[in-house]
Amino acid sequence: MEQRSLLVRVTGGFLAIVGFLLSPLSWWNDLIVNFPLSYLIALPFGLIKESLFLPSFVSAYWLTNILGLLLMQKGGEKFFQNREKEITSKKAIRNTLIWSSIYTVLIVVLILSGVLSFPSELLN
Repeated sequence: MEQRSLLVRVTGGFLAIVGFLLSPLSWWNDLIVNFPLSYLIALPFGLIKESLFLPSFVSAYWLTNILGLLLMQKGGEKFFQNREKEITSKKAIRNTLIWSSIYTVLIVVLILSGVLSFPSELLN
C-alpha cells in the first residue's frame, strides 16, 4: 500500500510541476513556455487560413493556462492526498485572471502591430 501511495505522490508532483510550467502563476513561463507553444499550435490554423492565426493563438494561450491550473490542482490533490487540502484563495484566482488578460492583450497587440506574425513564407 505504501508503494502505491509513493507512486501516486510522485505522479501528483509531476502533474503539479507540468501544471506550474503551463500556468500563469510565474512571469517567465509565458515567454518561455506558453507563447512558443501557443504559436506552434496556431501555425496549422494559419496555414488553413491566415485570419485564423490570431484567434487560434489567443485560444491556445488561454487553453495552456487553464490546462496548467487544472494540472496543478489535480497534481496537488494527488501529492497531498493524506494531508489537509488547501483552498485556493480568491486573490490568487483574481491575480491569475488579471495576468492572463494582460498577456492576452499583449499577444493581440504584438500580432496586430506586426511584431509577432504568421510566417507567410510557409504558404509558398
